[in-house]
Amino acid sequence: MRQKILVAMSGGVDSSVAAALLLEAGHEVAGATIRTWASNTCASRNTRACCGLTGVEDARAVADRLGIRYWVFNFEEEFKRHVVDYFAAEYLSGRTPNPCIACNEHIKFRLFLKRARQLGFDRIATGHYAGLGRDETSGSYFIEEGKDPAKDQSYVLFPLSQDTLAHLHLPLGFYEKAEIREKARALSLVSVSEKPDSQEICFIPSNDYATFVEREFGAPKKEGIVRTREGEILGTHSGYHQFTRGQRRGLGIPHKERLYVLETLPETNEVIVGTKPEVFDREFAVERVNWFLRPSETNFRAQVKIRSQHERSQASLEILEENKVQIIFDEPQEAVTPGQAAVFYEGPKVLGGGWIGSVRHCEPGRGEAI
Repeated sequence: MRQKILVAMSGGVDSSVAAALLLEAGHEVAGATIRTWASNTCASRNTRACCGLTGVEDARAVADRLGIRYWVFNFEEEFKRHVVDYFAAEYLSGRTPNPCIACNEHIKFRLFLKRARQLGFDRIATGHYAGLGRDETSGSYFIEEGKDPAKDQSYVLFPLSQDTLAHLHLPLGFYEKAEIREKARALSLVSVSEKPDSQEICFIPSNDYATFVEREFGAPKKEGIVRTREGEILGTHSGYHQFTRGQRRGLGIPHKERLYVLETLPETNEVIVGTKPEVFDREFAVERVNWFLRPSETNFRAQVKIRSQHERSQASLEILEENKVQIIFDEPQEAVTPGQAAVFYEGPKVLGGGWIGSVRHCEPGRGEAI
């Protein structure tokens, strides 16, 4: 059935080909690029990202080549509030944020869908590598893994609402990246066909998170101690916000074993470190859970992913409240990090996901919570 679909076009190869595939399928297609928040130096230093000009220019060129209408949406104020301010607040509270997921939840889907409806479109589409399904019994929509395991993005889509999923197309779910690049070449989309994937956070071109938080949010460079959990002082640092759980580089402390960051304590400006076995944990709480397919039982088994590049692992889950779950991995996993997302899978289907809260630390070498 022919539908009016607005495609979120970043200026990259994925969203460009997504628009082309929907056009080939007979839909009425248009494109729009989201203008996000830019710091004082972002636009000039990071023109390939969504806060720069090259993305807009490339997306417009693709729209012209496909013969579709095109807009640029200014979401700078909303992006600043929901993504950038959240990012800084999480670091300053000793947690590790995931701004891309926050952007998906608030900007790239919810706000984009709202604007698309105002323009008279039935649905929206993006170039994410993930599938979209609907449960025959409950009628609930759900995200599932994409065909290309190296590019699968189902993990970052867990916060989407049922209303968003009901009005969403994900055309790349059953393609591999190589096929998408070949399709772009066949369509003569020369501005994007060989364009490399973005690796950095769009509003931090240098990837220097600590300097960004210091410059934009006034985080103080204040000396504090680096110690073990047992209280042994090993050295000093110049600001707890410069460290995240599992980090090894940048400590600058000579030791007989490699040291890793175990946690940061904002209230005392301390960085707690330990050896590799101490970075592994099994049990933790997940808060603000968004369900696609909520299990009927309070206790159930699932595979859980705690980072986008983490290999999902078997775990026992207990629903404590509607939006809170306790998780125990079968085997300890490296760097279970408060502030990051935990996503629950049953086969290729995403059951739901939420944000990692408290972690019960393991006894080194035994995998038992202490």
